[in-house]
Amino acid sequence: MIIKLLIKRVYYFHKWLYVQFFKGFFYEKKYLSGRWFDNGMCSIGWIWAARDIHYRLKTLQHTNIHWPVSPNINCSEHIIFDPDDLNNFNGKGNYFQAFEAWIIIGKGTYIAPNVGIITSNHKFSDLGKHESGKDVILGEKCWIGMNSVILPGVILGDNTVVGAGSIVTKSFPEGNCVICGNPAKIIKNIYNSGFSDC
Repeated sequence: MIIKLLIKRVYYFHKWLYVQFFKGFFYEKKYLSGRWFDNGMCSIGWIWAARDIHYRLKTLQHTNIHWPVSPNINCSEHIIFDPDDLNNFNGKGNYFQAFEAWIIIGKGTYIAPNVGIITSNHKFSDLGKHESGKDVILGEKCWIGMNSVILPGVILGDNTVVGAGSIVTKSFPEGNCVICGNPAKIIKNIYNSGFSDC
């Protein structure tokens, strides 16, 4: 009985110490909670965090990011998102360029691999400089398809689906639609009963 109690206390102390290590040195506390961390130390969130810390210590990259990020993603610290959507930063090939502006991602939004979200373009007159940044805002429960690019100043309303390979150059704040193409345009409106042509 005493040995069982001792083992249990050692386990919880080890767990507490592990969490404090991640929270204190690498991440903000709020990003180490939610659905990716609910099942204890074996949860996928802790695996993402361990992989990320190994990468950071090895390369000294992502050191200003306060949440676990895949080594295969280029990321900026000026991003607002719900901790339950941490999966968007643990895929492959995404480019989150929040330069002089913010990327705001609504809760429940999914971002596929190889998506670029850009807040500032290069100046045409001097490619070594950037234009002033413009926030990019993605509503709740959006789906951004693979290989899409979202350009500075774009606002997507809730429940917007961006087709794979699309270039989004303007805002669609009304949401509840499917957009695709280059430049992206509305191809369907989404209603409660399903899809309906525009």
